[in-house]
Amino acid sequence: MTTIRRIGPGDDDALADYVRIRNTVAPENTDSLEQIAWQGEVYPGQGARFLALEADGNAVGTATTGRIWMYDPEYERYWLGIWVLQHARGMGLGSALYAAASEVTREAGKTGFQTELSEVHEDGHRFLANRGFAETERNKMVRLDLAGMRPPEVRAPAGILLTTLAQRPQLVHGVWETALEAFPDIPADDEPMDVGSLDAFVARDVDRVGIPKDAFFVAVDEATGDVVGYASLIYDAASTTVAYHDMTAVRRAYRGRGIAMALKRATIAWAVEHGMEALDTGNDEENAPMRAVNLALGYRPVPDWIGLQGPLAPTL
Repeated sequence: MTTIRRIGPGDDDALADYVRIRNTVAPENTDSLEQIAWQGEVYPGQGARFLALEADGNAVGTATTGRIWMYDPEYERYWLGIWVLQHARGMGLGSALYAAASEVTREAGKTGFQTELSEVHEDGHRFLANRGFAETERNKMVRLDLAGMRPPEVRAPAGILLTTLAQRPQLVHGVWETALEAFPDIPADDEPMDVGSLDAFVARDVDRVGIPKDAFFVAVDEATGDVVGYASLIYDAASTTVAYHDMTAVRRAYRGRGIAMALKRATIAWAVEHGMEALDTGNDEENAPMRAVNLALGYRPVPDWIGLQGPLAPTL
């Protein structure tokens, strides 16, 4: 007999089980106790986690649901993640976790789920398809292996200064204004990415755990002093040697001048100089400009991440 238990605040042992199971099942999409603590501070009460326990109390499955940080708080869907260890599949644990997450989501007034899953997880895609989930987005993922690489030359276009938020933290307002202009142009699901207020943006995209300020590069127009682009990294939650390109954004009037390439080169140089092993990133298959930048920089394809939407579990 198995039991589904909601993880309570401050239950460190249960949270450690959640991280262990999730990172074992999906090492390409990890979490950490530090990330969980950050989420609890920034988005208190806007999500839930569950454990599936065997009769002996051993945790063999876990799930999470909650607000999708990149969308407006009123968005009709919650995030869904379900992970069950290989040996415990086929016994109804996934269905029980799905039902528990659905109850929380329904109580929050949401009408459905959104999730993302690497194409390598055939069991997971089959599970979701059997419950009415359908693909809505495909991100073409790529990786740049840094072992043995020398830092690339970083040359800003004429009239553009490259700096970092560590050096000039006062530029954060201009970074936010750049995001306000750039985010609507990023291909996404049916819901546009929400920049949010300055405070919300800083909490999520600047001060979030795992985002190093000295790797948060900012492009400034030397003539006006205006921020015209930025690029940031975020560490893989389970690694100190792998990071993701969290965002690369350039204002519309400054596109096509090589600013995105210079910003990307700056983040790569930082990663090499800090002993990183790899950088990962991904873009919607329709985002041809940024995919071209990645190709020119030598990133190699890895399995796609597929965005899906689906219904809540039916009520009993």
